[in-house]
Amino acid sequence: MRVLAPAARRLLSQAGCAIDDTIVRFDPQMVETMVALAPSEFTLRARNPAHDLTIGGNHVAFTSVGGPAFVNDLERGRRPGTHAEQEEYLRVIQSLGVIHQEGGGPFEAMDLPPETRHLDLCQSLIRQLDKNWQGIALGRDRAADCIDMVALALGTDRDGLRERPALMTIVNTNTPLTLDVPMADGLIELATAGQAVCVTPFTLAGAMAPATLAGALVLQNAEVLAVTTLIQLVRSGAPVVYGSFTSNVDMRSGSPAFGTPEYTKAAQASGQLARRYNLPFRSSNTTASNTVDAQAAYESAMSLWGAVMGGANIVNHAAGWLEGGLTASFEKLIIDAEMLQMMAEYLQPIVVDDDSLGLEAIAAVGHGGHFFGSPHTMQRYETAFYAPLVSDWRNFETWSQDGAVDAYERAHTIWRQLLEQSEPPPLDATIDEAIAEFVAHRKEQLR
Repeated sequence: MRVLAPAARRLLSQAGCAIDDTIVRFDPQMVETMVALAPSEFTLRARNPAHDLTIGGNHVAFTSVGGPAFVNDLERGRRPGTHAEQEEYLRVIQSLGVIHQEGGGPFEAMDLPPETRHLDLCQSLIRQLDKNWQGIALGRDRAADCIDMVALALGTDRDGLRERPALMTIVNTNTPLTLDVPMADGLIELATAGQAVCVTPFTLAGAMAPATLAGALVLQNAEVLAVTTLIQLVRSGAPVVYGSFTSNVDMRSGSPAFGTPEYTKAAQASGQLARRYNLPFRSSNTTASNTVDAQAAYESAMSLWGAVMGGANIVNHAAGWLEGGLTASFEKLIIDAEMLQMMAEYLQPIVVDDDSLGLEAIAAVGHGGHFFGSPHTMQRYETAFYAPLVSDWRNFETWSQDGAVDAYERAHTIWRQLLEQSEPPPLDATIDEAIAEFVAHRKEQLR
C-alpha cells in the first residue's frame, strides 16, 4: 500500500514492514496480530450521559449526514451552506431521538474561512447538541482541535479522554491502495489520544476498484487491515471500526451508483468480514437521487436493509444524504428519520408471553368483535416505538380536502416545526466561555 505520510511510514518500518519509497509491504502474521488488538466493543461519551453510545456487539447507532458541499430544502432550493443554516440543521438533529450521533458536520459553512471553519462547527456541535458527534481527521491540526474541544465540553482532559473516548472519526483511504498525508496525520493524532477511527475505503466497483463485487471487497479488506495495523502501532488497543462503502458505478456514465443491489450485497458481505476480524462494523444510508423523490426513498431503503441485515453497529449518513453525498437535505432528514424509526422497531427483540399475545383480549372480544379498543391494543399503542413523522394514513377524501400534501411538503412542515420548537440543551456557562476562548485563540494562530 502507498503510505504518503513520512511519520506513518516510520512507524510501519520500525514494526518490520518492507518500505520501498512510499510503498509499504505488510507481513500477514503481523497484520493478524495487530488487528486482534483492537476492541470488539467500546463506548463513546456524550455531553448528556444518557446519550452515550456503545459501538459493537448487537448495538446499532444511526448518524446524521456528514460532509456534503451543499444544502437543500423545499423553500430555498440547493445552495452552498452557511454557518447559520448549519446550526439550524443541528437543532433539528437534536430534536430527532432516532438519530444517535451527529455525522461530522452536516455540510460545509461556505461563508466561513476554510482554515478555521472546523472551530465554529465544533463550537456549534457542543452548543446545539448533547448527543455524541463525530470529529474531523483532515490533518493533525483539525483532529487535535476536535479532541481539545470535546475534552473542554466534557470537563476533562486528554488523559480522561484516553480512558473514556468521546470521538469517532471517519478516515477514508485514497482507493486504490493509498493512504494520503492528511488522513494519516489525522488518524495518528486521534489514535494517540485514544479516540476511535472508522477506516472506510471508497471502493467503487468499476472505477477505483475491480468491477466485480468480490474484487472490490478484496481491495476494501486489504485497505482496512493495513490502516488498522497502523492505528494499533500508534496505540495498542485504540478503538477501530471496520468501514464499508463499497458500491458500483453506472457503467454507462461512470457516475457513482448508490442503493443498488451491489451496494446491499457489499454491506452484508462486509459485515461478515468485520465479524471475521472481531471489529465493529460501519455501513451507510445512500442514494444517488438529486431530489427527495421515489428514487431517493427506495435507494435509501435498499441501503438501510443492507446495513441492518449486514449487522452494522453504526449506520453513517443514516438521515439527510442526497445527490450521492453532495447535498444535505432538510426534508430527507425527516423522511429518513421515519424510515429509521421503522428499522428500529424491526430491531426490537420479540418477547412472547401471555401478555404480549393478548390472550385475555382475545377471550374478552370473542368472535365477531374488534381489537381497536381493547386494553391490549391500547397498551401497544401507548408503548409503540414507531411514531410516524411523515406518513399520512388518512383516506383519500380527507387527504384531498386538506390540500393533497405529499411527503416532501409534509417533511418540510415538520422540520420547520421542530426548528421553531427547539431549544439548545443546557450548557455550563464556564464551559461555554472556555470553549469560546479556545476558538478565539486558535483562530488567531491559524490566520
